[in-house]
Amino acid sequence: MGLKQYVQKLQKEGDTGLLLFNELRRIRALLKKGVSDKEFYNQYFRESFGRDINFENPETLNEKIQWLKLYSRKDFQTRCADKFLVREYVVEKCGEEARKHLIPLLFETSKWQDITFENLPDEPFIIKPTHTSGDYKIIRDKHNVNIKALRRLCRQWLRRDFYLEGREWQYKNCPRRIIIEKLLTTEDGHIPNDYKLHYINGQLEFVYCSIGRETTNHRKIYNAEWKPLPFLWVPKTKINEQSKGDDIPAPASFDMMKKYADIIAKDFDYVRVDFYDVDGELYFGEVTLYHGGGFDVFVPEEYDKLYGDKLILHK
Repeated sequence: MGLKQYVQKLQKEGDTGLLLFNELRRIRALLKKGVSDKEFYNQYFRESFGRDINFENPETLNEKIQWLKLYSRKDFQTRCADKFLVREYVVEKCGEEARKHLIPLLFETSKWQDITFENLPDEPFIIKPTHTSGDYKIIRDKHNVNIKALRRLCRQWLRRDFYLEGREWQYKNCPRRIIIEKLLTTEDGHIPNDYKLHYINGQLEFVYCSIGRETTNHRKIYNAEWKPLPFLWVPKTKINEQSKGDDIPAPASFDMMKKYADIIAKDFDYVRVDFYDVDGELYFGEVTLYHGGGFDVFVPEEYDKLYGDKLILHK
């Protein structure tokens, strides 16, 4: 089958752009396979910041994240990066009471062939791989699903070597698995806000909020007392589109978020712990070791240095 025929086949089955984008991402990673991790990070850092990383004396938070990626590699980090294994990690760290705050798991498999119409839940759900980041598909009614396209997407997810693509060590030994979770929605039917708690040396420094993913889709940042902070930390290409929007009140479960995240953060120099609040009910999201891979930009940029000064690195 030629490329033109292959693309036409994908177009009929949906998700063409995503499939092709993921394939190009995989090819780009393969082309860089011979590049050392250090140079790999430096190339992407230069694209974002126009300069090289100072690995010997890192100063900004983004620089120090690159240092952590290169030198802080512990086995438990793989459990944290794995979207399936992290569930039990959270329970082990925070106690059995934390289990009720896990998003209900509806199905899991290591085989794309198991993604059949019969195995899809009869309720709204989100399907995603456990060994990557940013890959997911929201399905509100399985009767509207193109099952061939979904199986093809899952097969591609399971092929992805996410470690090779981003050189984040914690993904290197993640088992490849597909999970289906209940889709969290608020009373008005929307996906809830995402609250990302950023910790530096065990202290909550700020909360990065992804607000109105299906509506305004903007970002706001607050301190530990929910006072607004005057900066953004976003991809360079999304500064304008994510900088607008109104402030929001603290979620009803904010104190509980901090309680659990405080425990998890003790294991890290820097970490981001994510939660959802669904009409007052708390749900755990994920543990992220390196926000934006350390390539997102601070606006204003002086906050990169301000938080970099706070982070004490331990080799």
